[in-house]
Amino acid sequence: MIKVPAEPSRHRVAVWRELRRIGALSLGQGVWAVPDVPVFADGIARAIALTGQAEGQALTLSASGRGPEDAARFQAMFTAARSDDWREFLADCGKFEEELAKEIRIAKFTLAELEEEEQSLERLRRWHRDLMARDVFGAPESAAASKRLKECTAACEDYAERVFRALHLAMDEGP
Repeated sequence: MIKVPAEPSRHRVAVWRELRRIGALSLGQGVWAVPDVPVFADGIARAIALTGQAEGQALTLSASGRGPEDAARFQAMFTAARSDDWREFLADCGKFEEELAKEIRIAKFTLAELEEEEQSLERLRRWHRDLMARDVFGAPESAAASKRLKECTAACEDYAERVFRALHLAMDEGP
């Protein structure tokens, strides 16, 4: 349980962002839950530290359900949240591929554009890695997301080849 003074709001927002970043489930006003696995420990520690810096209060408990139904319900809730994350990731993969297709369509084959696209791909890779780490129960969308990331990587490699080919043609033609 976390209680942070209402003002200034930046403290509450910082704690909320940290908990959302690690994939914690909000169970109610100031009550958050994550599976009891090491991948969440650093994020929980950061949220507690942020709470302390804001002169708030944090109470952490290890809890288990009263029965197997409760554990199954928590797992289903947590997996549903990860499924939402994966769907958002997949949508961004689609946007990335659309952007590459547009650059190819308009023949924008510049090193600056290639660098921008490579940065976007790296952001997708980091996001995928972070989602994989916190998807401890294995949401069904994770396999499709891994496949899409490979497709995005291949599309970016294809775009890079087009950029280098265009640059070499321009150099061969000269001024």
